[in-house]
Amino acid sequence: MPKRSSPRSTTTSDASTNSRASPAPYCTRYERVDNGRARWFELDLPDVIGLREKFFTDSPRRTMIAASVTEETWTAEVAPHSSEPYLFVAEAALPYLHEPEVRQVFGLLADRFPGSLLALDTAGPGFFDTQEQHDALSKVEARMRWYCPDPADLTDWHPGTEVVASHTLTSLPDPLLAELPAVHQQMMSALAEQRLPQAEGYRLSLLRLP
Repeated sequence: MPKRSSPRSTTTSDASTNSRASPAPYCTRYERVDNGRARWFELDLPDVIGLREKFFTDSPRRTMIAASVTEETWTAEVAPHSSEPYLFVAEAALPYLHEPEVRQVFGLLADRFPGSLLALDTAGPGFFDTQEQHDALSKVEARMRWYCPDPADLTDWHPGTEVVASHTLTSLPDPLLAELPAVHQQMMSALAEQRLPQAEGYRLSLLRLP
C-alpha cells in the first residue's frame, strides 16, 4: 500500500545519463533542466500523479509512474526502458519515511541500479526537533520521521557507498552560489550569519551507490 510520505521521483536516461528525481505535483524540473537526450521517469503516489496528469503528459522520453518508492514494482518499469548511468533525485522525500523504509529504498536502488548516483536532502536533529515551530512545516499534516546527523553515516548501510558531495544551504560551492539570483544569494548570506541549527542541519548530498 503506497505510503503518504513516499518520495516522488523522476528517472532520466540517455547515452550519458539516466536519472530519477522527485517531482511535486507542479514541479517543472523536466522543462527546466532536460538536456534533450535524457530518459525521465517521474515516480509519485497515485493521487499526486493523477494531479500531475492534468498539467503534464507522457512523451517518448518522459514517463509518470504511480507508485510508492518503497515498492519494488516501479523498478520493473524503469530498468527495461533505460540504461546506465542513472541519477536518482529524492527531494523533500526520504526524511518523511521511517528509517527502515529509507534503508529499504537504499537497498532497492543499490540492488537494481548498482553504481547509480543518488541526490537527496537530509534533515539533522535540529531541523527534525523543531518541525512544530517551522513556518511552513507546522502548517502541513506530514511530519518527518527520519533524521540524519551526518550523510557520511549512510556509507555504512551498504559497503562501497561513497559521498561524492555534501553541503548545507550556507556552504554551497562558490560557482553554484554565483549562479543563484541576487535575492537568493542575499538569503543564503543572511542564513550563514544567523547560524540557525535548522539551516546547518539540513544538507544536500550526492551519493554514489555500490
